[in-house]
Amino acid sequence: MNDSLSSEVLRYAAFTADPDGGNPAGVVLDATGLDAADQLAVAADLGYSETAFLTRAPAGDRAFAVRYFSPKAEVPFCGHATVAAAVAVAERIGAGELLFETKAGPVPVLVERAPDGTLSATLTSVEPHVGPVTAADLTEALAALDWTEDELDPTLPPRIAYAGARHLVLAAATRARLAALSYDFERLAALMTRLDLITLQLVYRESEHVFHVRDPFPVGGVVEDPATGAAAAAFGAYLRELHGVREAELTLHQGEDLGRPGVLRVELRPGDSRVRVGGTAVPIGPRTA
Repeated sequence: MNDSLSSEVLRYAAFTADPDGGNPAGVVLDATGLDAADQLAVAADLGYSETAFLTRAPAGDRAFAVRYFSPKAEVPFCGHATVAAAVAVAERIGAGELLFETKAGPVPVLVERAPDGTLSATLTSVEPHVGPVTAADLTEALAALDWTEDELDPTLPPRIAYAGARHLVLAAATRARLAALSYDFERLAALMTRLDLITLQLVYRESEHVFHVRDPFPVGGVVEDPATGAAAAAFGAYLRELHGVREAELTLHQGEDLGRPGVLRVELRPGDSRVRVGGTAVPIGPRTA
């Protein structure tokens, strides 16, 4: 392993240029010697929604095997920790193309440096898919959220979308409904565990290509994820499947209601069913007692 890629636990904020914005992620650039129990313990101690653990992969110097852990469990893929880890790697070995071998499959990541020096990373999802949610499961989800069906946007119907992890997409009819999020933690966690969901992707459509989103994450031991790249990728696949969107650049605003605003870029390209999600990431200062 390159000496510059250490086993130190790093802290980054993803989908923001402000360390106090976006979604905090832990990053361990050299997880050699850490087994699953060790990695879970590190993630639990850090307390962020996810921590990424990297080891060199056989594909080359810019390829890494990556595992992601929430404070409670391993997850197959995490977008914000991917962006954070890619920027952390690029700070040490240079911008360019990286390959992350995840449990969901291979995820290429392109890291680019802006003229002002800011680094951004764009991941390309694994092959996505979208499926239905049963009426009974939708009723249970709405009950756990304390939402009613008439508070949903009928133009964006409920679906389960996957682009590395499973998410239930529910669209609020108003920004106020999205902002007033208060839910039954244990009830929603039980439903999500049964359906193998990582988050709920709660969305409000501001305009054709601009959305506000929130992501409850009780199965990870976190009330809400401030900026969720995996769910953003799944949402891009959802729009393609339901509305025939073949080419678009979407802007997702997330974290505003938590005081940690972040911006996620979602790109759909014609002829490619995969979804690209990008954003900036910056280091967070050392932890204080």
